[in-house]
Amino acid sequence: MPFLPITKEEAGGSLDFIVVSADAYVDHPSFGHAIISRLIEREGFSVGVIAQPQTDEDYRRLGTPRVAFLVSGGVVDSMVNNYTVAKIRRTTDVYSEGGRYGKRPDRVVTVYTRALKRLFPSVPVAIGGIEASLRRFAHYDYWADRVMPSVLVDSGADLLMYGMGERPMLDILSLVKKGVPFASIRDVRGTCYLSKYSDLSAKTKEIFSENARFCPSFEEVVADKVKYAKAFRLQSENSDYVTGCHVVQKHGERYVVQNPPQRPLTTEEMDEVYALPFMRAPHPSYTEGVPAIKEVKYSIASVRGCFGECSYCALTYHQGRRVQNRSKESILREAQSFTRDPEFKGYIHDVGGPTADFYGDACDKQRKCGVCKDRKCIGFKPCPNLKVHHEEYLDVLRSLRAIPGIKKVFVRSGVRFDYIMYDADTTFFRELVEHHVSGQLKVAPEHCSDRVLAKMNKPSFEVYRKFRARYEDINRSLGKEQYLVPYFISSHPGSTLEDAIELAVYLKSIHSVPEQVQDFYPTPSTRSTCMYYTGLDPDDLTPVYVPRTREEKREQRALLQYGKPENYDLVHAALVKAGRTDLIGNGPACLIRPRRVSAPASRDRDRDKKIHPVNRLYRGVKKKK
Repeated sequence: MPFLPITKEEAGGSLDFIVVSADAYVDHPSFGHAIISRLIEREGFSVGVIAQPQTDEDYRRLGTPRVAFLVSGGVVDSMVNNYTVAKIRRTTDVYSEGGRYGKRPDRVVTVYTRALKRLFPSVPVAIGGIEASLRRFAHYDYWADRVMPSVLVDSGADLLMYGMGERPMLDILSLVKKGVPFASIRDVRGTCYLSKYSDLSAKTKEIFSENARFCPSFEEVVADKVKYAKAFRLQSENSDYVTGCHVVQKHGERYVVQNPPQRPLTTEEMDEVYALPFMRAPHPSYTEGVPAIKEVKYSIASVRGCFGECSYCALTYHQGRRVQNRSKESILREAQSFTRDPEFKGYIHDVGGPTADFYGDACDKQRKCGVCKDRKCIGFKPCPNLKVHHEEYLDVLRSLRAIPGIKKVFVRSGVRFDYIMYDADTTFFRELVEHHVSGQLKVAPEHCSDRVLAKMNKPSFEVYRKFRARYEDINRSLGKEQYLVPYFISSHPGSTLEDAIELAVYLKSIHSVPEQVQDFYPTPSTRSTCMYYTGLDPDDLTPVYVPRTREEKREQRALLQYGKPENYDLVHAALVKAGRTDLIGNGPACLIRPRRVSAPASRDRDRDKKIHPVNRLYRGVKKKK
């Protein structure tokens, strides 16, 4: 099956749909534009792809579609893709040809949609993907440092598909086949639209008066942070297919209307999606390739959704808490296709999803009753109804290992160490360590302070301590020397300077100085971002401490990398500020040494650096190569 058309010559005439993507055109199921376009093709419609348009001529490349333009903001929100947490422009873009930066404008969904509306005013435009999904209501924007309206308002799009797009797209295509004009489609689950009250259908007006949930308006959430937190909670509580209602938020004289969420894909439907005829490669017009394909070309997405519900993660809001999985047969077929690829070396890079070892519903009640609005499945305190099981996932891994031509199957998308520890059967843990770790297992305890972990909705740190000990025991019993790489976040809401010092002391106790630390990044529509902006926990509206100043953020980050000489002044200032000068000294528990009195300046600067070091790693602290 060839790539989809990207020029008029390849299209051979007018197309029904044109997909406009912020990513380079990669025909692989890890890219949303590829899935949606292949789905449209399967349903009997013609479709082409315009990737990363720069000029008006780029937008006109495929002519005028008969039905609609579909705009995708790409795999990552454009602002996250373009800027670091320090709001510094990135220099590379792995989703563009050759990894070059500059192919993707800021707020790309808005830019593309406005351009299409200007050039093709009579053609409907629908938007989707994570950028549109997470910005469907009024939201705090970290880069502008203000609350922005729904992306429907800024972009002028006719329809927004939120969450995973296959089911909304299939329902829309079904209506189009029946002759329903695209511009009049407004009642499909998993979609949002903007309308004046007078333009609403009689059915929608009836829903407004009976069971719709009204958020505080855009104007109210801009003016009142308490109302912002209440709006966020209401939106979060209505993100499940079974229990979610219509959610409405007024913007001036118009209303953003969110239809109830779509139902998750069944296993059979997921299998069908991943069986679509993808080329599994970047378009051949990219002579320099697209770097993002390297990690996913020989990886397998086995699941979607995540009931982990980490506060800082947007996946709960986008993919949902219901975990959907493919069948073992579908996964094995994809792995077998790798073995027929001449470039395949026998190594499957990953088998998983948002969380690799979540495979199926969190409990037996979810399928019938939906996810709970007032209880979390796992996290700081797991639900007593949580169903812990690794048997199905383990069976998949074992079957993959048995395929001729497969040398190694790695699990790199991340496992939940707490979920593993809650499993009374240690078989999965042992086989994970024995067969599926590539020298290092990456896990995400994120912090060691339980009060910070509670705000993150991560398990108590004692769970991680036990996991670490068991991991080391299993490796010893297998005669393996494999390492645990923990990820930590600095400056998360709830983290005080004292909490950061506590984490630094822990890292010192295990002789670790992380090479990389992730500063908390307030991305749109996460619970942590709500806390960052409002200073309130949206669950109960209690105050939350938020590290806001550049100085404190730098100090918290530096404390986690206390052994780096360039961080000495920041660590010293933080310890003095917190009254923890007991950690400045020559003792084994100290984080840094005292300042030394400088000798008279010497012409030999290199010699001075050797004689008068600012700070040195203590014996036993291993410096990574």
